[in-house]
Amino acid sequence: MAAPVAFMGRRTGVPLFLVILSSAVVCGGFSWGLQENSEARSFVLLIPKGSGIGLSRSVQPGGVEPASWAGSEQFAGSSQESPGRAAAAFFAFAAGAVAVLSAFGSRRSRSSPRGFSSLSRGVPHPRRATAAADVEMPAPPELPDEFPPAVIIGGGRLGEAFYNMGLGNDVIVRRGEVFPADAPSEGPIYVCTRNDVLKDIIAMVPVERREDLVFVQNGVILPFLKEELGPTVGATILLVYFAVAKKGEPPLDGKTDTDPKGLSAVNALGKWSREVAWRLQTSGLSCRILREPYFGQAYWEKNLWIAAYMLTGALHDGCKVGDVESLHSKEVSELILELATAVSAANPDVRWDQLRLCERLAAYARTVAHFPTAVKEFEWRNGPFYDITLKAGAVGRPDPCPQHTAGLRTLGFVQ
Repeated sequence: MAAPVAFMGRRTGVPLFLVILSSAVVCGGFSWGLQENSEARSFVLLIPKGSGIGLSRSVQPGGVEPASWAGSEQFAGSSQESPGRAAAAFFAFAAGAVAVLSAFGSRRSRSSPRGFSSLSRGVPHPRRATAAADVEMPAPPELPDEFPPAVIIGGGRLGEAFYNMGLGNDVIVRRGEVFPADAPSEGPIYVCTRNDVLKDIIAMVPVERREDLVFVQNGVILPFLKEELGPTVGATILLVYFAVAKKGEPPLDGKTDTDPKGLSAVNALGKWSREVAWRLQTSGLSCRILREPYFGQAYWEKNLWIAAYMLTGALHDGCKVGDVESLHSKEVSELILELATAVSAANPDVRWDQLRLCERLAAYARTVAHFPTAVKEFEWRNGPFYDITLKAGAVGRPDPCPQHTAGLRTLGFVQ
């Protein structure tokens, strides 16, 4: 890519070849206007009205300008007095052309992001809301100086981790407590609870505050949220790829050899997506803000990993995740591709490079190799994939996920 031009000490964003080209056009046009003829040694520089761009042309014998140029502004003179005026006109016009291009390039460089912006990371204390995510979307508006305090529902490992990522002014609502009447009037509401109590949590949050909810649960929760909140409520959903080994310990980020920038992601449509990204990134964790269909793809990808790796491990005596990746890689990869194909058939916008998909999920498995495997929260994790099987059978179609169904039968989850 050509380097931009520096104009009056500032980078203009205009490639050098554009400025050279515009100058060549101006010079060539002006020299054309200085042609001599036998009856009159005169010149005329004609600039069509309203165009902002001048084209030079010699005057016909007798000083008559062509009819096609009638209505144009002109600068004319005899050959004896014209050289100085010609030079002045030329340099004024050339300088103007460069200035216009420079201004245009400068304006573009200020207002138009190049692709998608990657905002600053690792903002030092005191943490102000000036850091966002490695976003895969156009740059959002400028962040406020500081985000409002959050309400954090759930005081377990994850809830306390989110509290420690804040500025110390968040409010924690622990198990059995009601939503505080004196809670901050605005700000995110982090829901750090099990999936089976989500309905009760939503019910206790005031209706006018439900758009502030931030969900961090694993599993296929989008259908449930649409039913409980309605399709217009812009709830924020965080795909968590960091682990908290013990309560109070710092989170371990899920960066992999295939995704060294990290995998955690938040939906761009969520009201507090940028607050979530700020909270994680200023705590040394990665977070991407993803617009659709990229967030939908990341959402299903994580659920594929959970369903496939947990089921495969459970079928092998509940072995560790690392054993699934190293000893049963063919089996788990076949299951991943089977489930991914079924998801893509039901969601046309969700597509994967199958080879890379298996590689990326295996890379994540290596970062949590010590985790045990088990099929848990069936309704949220493997259940949605079995629903695809049931829907296919209801219309007389073959099971799109036969390996998955067979594994569930072996473990006694389905008949």
